Parts: sequence; structure tokens; C-alpha cells
Amino acid sequence: MLQPGTSASPKATRREWIGLAVIALPCLVYSMDLTVLNLAVPHLALDLAPSAAELLWIIDIYGFLLAGALIVMGTLGDRIGRRRLLLIGAAAFALASTLAAFANSAATLIAARALLGIAGATLAPSTLSLIRNMFLDDRERTFAIGVWIACFSAGAAIGPLIGGAVLSHFWWGAVFLLGVPVMVLLLVLGPFLLPEYRDEDAGRMDILSAVLSVIAVLAVIYGVKRIAEDGVSLENFVPILIGLAVGVKFVRRQQHLAEPLIDLSLFRDPAISTALTVNMLALFSAMGIFLFISQYLQLVIGMGPFEAGLWTAPSGIAFVVGSLGTPFVVRFIRPVDVVVGGLLLAAAGFVLMTRMDPAAPLPVLVPAIVMFCLGLSPVGTLTTDLVMRVAPPERAGGVSAISETSFELGAALGIAVLGSIVAALYRLAMADVVLDLPADALGAARRTLDGAVVAAGRLPPSVGEPLLAAAHGAFAHALSVAAMVCAGVTAFAAGLAALMLRRVGYKGDR
Repeated sequence: MLQPGTSASPKATRREWIGLAVIALPCLVYSMDLTVLNLAVPHLALDLAPSAAELLWIIDIYGFLLAGALIVMGTLGDRIGRRRLLLIGAAAFALASTLAAFANSAATLIAARALLGIAGATLAPSTLSLIRNMFLDDRERTFAIGVWIACFSAGAAIGPLIGGAVLSHFWWGAVFLLGVPVMVLLLVLGPFLLPEYRDEDAGRMDILSAVLSVIAVLAVIYGVKRIAEDGVSLENFVPILIGLAVGVKFVRRQQHLAEPLIDLSLFRDPAISTALTVNMLALFSAMGIFLFISQYLQLVIGMGPFEAGLWTAPSGIAFVVGSLGTPFVVRFIRPVDVVVGGLLLAAAGFVLMTRMDPAAPLPVLVPAIVMFCLGLSPVGTLTTDLVMRVAPPERAGGVSAISETSFELGAALGIAVLGSIVAALYRLAMADVVLDLPADALGAARRTLDGAVVAAGRLPPSVGEPLLAAAHGAFAHALSVAAMVCAGVTAFAAGLAALMLRRVGYKGDR
């Protein structure tokens, strides 16, 4: 049973709090790089003229390698030192950002984005595991983790806004230079403000296990993304099956190693397994629905990217407020009740989203976004805090990497599953549309909303406007169903948290 924290734990000094600010900024950059590129794509496409396949790799390679390398980097930090790995990663991130900014070909940009993903994978597990060592008092550590979570949430939310502002004055490569000063600051101050920690008893890293873990994660996420983009097919399931098979091989190998890459016994702890599952389900809903909200604002309502970013900015504010406010709320309300209540609030926000009026959606959409973001924000803070409390200090790097991987996997699954649902419902609704259109235009309009918008723009208003109206209606209905699925997922997560987290006795610091 988990016990409340004690007041005997030493309090953090000014050095630790300044150190938290230093390691929080790279987390902001880490998540911002996942979204800041979105607005730059049209500009770099004109400059570098990438093929369709190259453009997809420019966008996706960062997230792919980031997710694939997290577990390896987390366990590597336990062995060579978490501060050392963080500083190595910061230097590599700054160099790769500069290379990306001045890339003169699609191949160079893909390579730079790949290096950014590998370097970025050192940041999350290293920073979280250092927080575990720097803040020994339970309340202070909960607050520090809340700051850590808030930076990730804020980075993803402000990425499009900052990208839009930069692109209005500079060339597309400037979006990659935003993180360079932050990484330089980390390299200068990190050696003085951050403690070093490593597991002195850790054995040599098993290289084959590291390779297997990377292949398993990359294959599953790649297959999931293909399903989201192209729909369910046997071809798109093949990478997932390969990833699962490699994952089974990885698990079996860990069971027979004296020094495994991941201590699988940690997953037998119901606190850790429940926290990771609830965390993954929360990210499933949040990241999955945001992709389609962005499409709705731009392709249905007709906003530009920057304006759409402004209307979704309250999501970042809600996440930051919720994450930073969580440590104070749990002084009066049990953490498990905060998690359950937050998930139920999020479910209510998703239900509200289904009630949007097509003629005036924003008065409902914006409050719905705030509700589910505010509801989900304490979930990440408290589940991460729970995992770090239970994990042995010498395994903090590996466990923090697993926790971060649950974020990435939940987001990928949300995009894929909800993407498949939205795509299927859209195609089903558009199949009934009968208009006197060229076959290629009608075919494109029935496949995707983007195709309908492009086709309608090339047609006379007499047929283009009815086509666009039908596409808008089909997508709005699909978004409503996706929101209801998210409501169901978060309600299920609330039930799981209520049952399991109470059973393990998660009482927090009251």
C-alpha cells in the first residue's frame, strides 16, 4: 500500500528550483518541435520541392525516432549518468536544429529531423528522472512534475502560434532555430545546477535488447499512423504485427537477462500498470481529437492556420493551469479523486462537443476544449508522480522513459483509431452524395475533406458549393462521433482509476 509522504524529507533549495527552470525549458522545445513544423510545410515544400514520400518523412521522422529511442535513452541515462546524457542530448539537439534550419535538400532535412528525434529522446526521461533525484519531498516533487507536464502541454499548444509569428518575418528554417538558445543555456548552466546520478550497480547495456525495443516501437507506431492516413488494410497491419512479434521477442529476452534493459517486474506493480494505462487512455483522447479540431477550424469554418491556433490556444492555458494547480488541489482532495473527477470532466467536455451548432460552432467548441483539457491536465501530473514514487531510484531513468513512451503510444493510437473512425464515417456519408461532377473530382471529394475542398475550389459555384456543404456536414458528423468515442474512453479510464488506484491506496500527501 502506498503511504502518504512524510515531512521528514529534505526540502529543495534555491539551486533545485532554478535547476527545475533550466530543465523545464528544453521540455517546452521538445514538444514544440512536434507541432511547430506544421505551418512551415508549405514554405519548405516550395523551396526544397520534396516528393510526396519525402514530405511525409520530413513531418513524421522526428516523432518516429523520438518514440522509438525513449526506452533506450532512459536506461542509458541510468548507466552513464542522467545529467551527462541530458547535456549530450542538448548539444546534439542544437546542432541538428541548425542543420535543419539551413538544409538545402529534402534528404538533408530528413536526416536532420531524424537526429533531432534521437536527441529529443534524451530530454524527457533525463529531465523527469533528475526531478526524481532533485525533489525528495513528495509535495515539492508533485509540483515539479506538474511544471514538467505543463511545459510539454504548453509547447505543443504554442508551437503553431510561434511558428506562424516566425514565418511572417523569416524563412521557414527559422522555426528550427527557436530551440538553439534554450539548449545553449542548458549546456552552460546544467553542470552547475543539476546533480549527477547513475546506477553504480548497473551492468552493461544489452545492445540486442536496445535494437529490439526500437524496432518494436517504430513498427507499431508506423503501422498505426499508416492506418490513420490510408484506412484499415492488411498491408497497413503488417508493420503492427511485425512490431508486436519483435516486442514479444524483446519481453522474452528481458526475462532471461541478468541485467535486462527494462525490469519487467515493475509492471507487476498495480500502481505502475494502472497509472500507465490511465495515462495512455487520456492521451488517446486528447491528441486524437485535436488533429480533427484543427481540420474542422481550417477546412470547415475556413480559418487560416494562425487564426486556428489562436482559437485552440485556450487548450494550452487550461493544461498549464490544471498541471500547476494540481499539487495545491491534492492537499484538500485525494489524488485518486482528482484523477477520477478530471477524467469525468473531460468526458463531459467531449459530450458537449457533440452539441456544436454548424452555424455557430465556436461558442460550444471552445468551452468543450477548455473542459476536457482542464480535466485531463491533472491526470498526466498525478499518474507520472505515482509512477516515479513507486519506482526504485536507481531505475528512475528507465521508468520515466516508459512513462513518456505511454504518452507517445497513447497519442499515436488516438490519432490512428479516431482517424480511422472519422475517415470511415466521412467516406460512408459522402458515398450517398449524388452530384453531376467529373469522376476524379467526386472520387477525391469522397476520400477526404481536403480533397473535397480542393475539388470544390476548381468547380463552378453551382456544383462546388453543394459539394462543399455535403463534405462539411459529413466531417462534422464524423467529428461528433469521434468526440463521443473520446467521452467513452475517458469515462472508462475514470472507472479504472477509481477501482485500481483506490485499491493500491494512492493517498498522496494530505
